[in-house]
Amino acid sequence: MSEAKGGRGAQLKHTGLRPGWTTGACATAATTAAYTALLTGEFPDPVTITLPRGQTPAFALATEELAPGHAMAAVVKDAGDDPDVTHGALVRSTVRLLPPGSGVVFRAGDGVGTITRPGLPLPVGEPAINPVPRRMMRDHVALVAERHGAPGDVEITISVDHGAELARSTWNPRLGILGGLSVLGTTGIVVPYSCSAWIDSIRRGVDVARAAGRTHVAGCTGSTSEKTVVAEHGLPEDALLDMGDFAGAVLKYVRRHPVDRLTICGGFAKLSKLAAGHLDLHSARSQVDKPFLAELARGGGASEALATEVAEANTGLAALELCTAAGVRLGDLVAARARDEALSVLRGAPVAVDVICIDRAGNVVGRSEPAGP
Repeated sequence: MSEAKGGRGAQLKHTGLRPGWTTGACATAATTAAYTALLTGEFPDPVTITLPRGQTPAFALATEELAPGHAMAAVVKDAGDDPDVTHGALVRSTVRLLPPGSGVVFRAGDGVGTITRPGLPLPVGEPAINPVPRRMMRDHVALVAERHGAPGDVEITISVDHGAELARSTWNPRLGILGGLSVLGTTGIVVPYSCSAWIDSIRRGVDVARAAGRTHVAGCTGSTSEKTVVAEHGLPEDALLDMGDFAGAVLKYVRRHPVDRLTICGGFAKLSKLAAGHLDLHSARSQVDKPFLAELARGGGASEALATEVAEANTGLAALELCTAAGVRLGDLVAARARDEALSVLRGAPVAVDVICIDRAGNVVGRSEPAGP
């Protein structure tokens, strides 16, 4: 992103922290190198990839192996200044040729988990390689195949050294992702996490927006929700606050430095935490309260049987899907309750609030009307 006076770009710069690369970016780099070697006999080192937002980082290879029918390359993950459990992990990709027409097939190698319960963005039985990293790898395989006149039909096995051990420090076992880590990332970049630096950047973002005369700002939990807000309201960059998990920081600062309207936009699961009264939405400090969602569903007309299913759902997304199938608008109920919680934190400040809930693909799954004091 080009340098900006306000908004997400300025906030990231203001933290002073060094960003890093997601496991998805590392897996894409390793896959690109391995497939290139399989077709040419040579590993590109460093290997350059293109991230979803157009950045073109280069990755050094930590190890490589070329054998008849397959190639393996590995990249050491650098998470920058973020205290990521996978920082320093070795991410491997082994690529094998498949018969023409097979497409791109993903496998979980050692240290990468497998989905065993519903409610995640992948079907049960699939490797825990999330949709955006899959798309990145498919795109890079297609580019390499086109460059060298190959059909692009391959099996990609992603492994993470000691991943099963590292996964015990994550939420994967509780979510039913067994055997290792998830390969994650929507932008390819790890945004470094620091409470004090991030909250300070939020405050600076509000100050810049007010100085620019913005009367409508948006607190977004990430890049996908930011795109949604721009599509919904056409807000300029300096009206966008990269709220991350710090909903309370946005609300408390806007309470003291009000704007006419605040839109809060984020994933359904995160905003269900705000609806339940949590102001810190980080998974280490607050969890989705399924019994709370069940009570909201009851209030929205859910049967006792459905409410019980919601209370026992594996994830917030699974609860949402159950209600959607039954015609209960749980997304709207969560958005309205989150708005009301936000208004309670604002304590009568002259700010109108509305909330937009999205799914992982950026689809709007719930919204509230603006309301204020």
